[in-house]
Amino acid sequence: MSIKNQWLLNILMVAITWLSLPFLGTRSIKRFLPASIFIVILEALHVQVGKRRKWWVFYNKPDSYLFNEFPFNLGPFLIIALWILKLTYGNFKRFLLLNAATNAFFASPIVFFAKKARYFTLVRLNNLQFFLYFFFKAPLLYGFQYLFEKGNRIPHDIVKMDKSVYPED
Repeated sequence: MSIKNQWLLNILMVAITWLSLPFLGTRSIKRFLPASIFIVILEALHVQVGKRRKWWVFYNKPDSYLFNEFPFNLGPFLIIALWILKLTYGNFKRFLLLNAATNAFFASPIVFFAKKARYFTLVRLNNLQFFLYFFFKAPLLYGFQYLFEKGNRIPHDIVKMDKSVYPED
């Protein structure tokens, strides 16, 4: 794949996923964005380990995070995390199932087509290991969202106190 085509694919990948953002709704974006950003930052750190250990390689140069992996993190990874949380938060089994399905789709057919298009290929990971590489982050995403929501709840004692201090007329 030429560098020009890779730039185009990167831009399309980010733009197409971000086009679904208005369908999420403002409340869902505000609610689930912190956990999604946390998992994207975690993924950015894991990418550095993966690149160093040659778990995958991109065919084109420059071999930089911004040109290769960043479009995946900024586009599909971030937006899919938002969508999965919106659709399944509150039901952990359904969350894991949907996360497993999306990660399996990325680890098998997307990796196959990326290799055929000479975009990137797995080197020291097979498809199952690549699936597990993504899937182990699912409980972290859910757990961070749970802790974030637990931390933002107003204690009931404060609500009761406010009503006793400021009685309704």
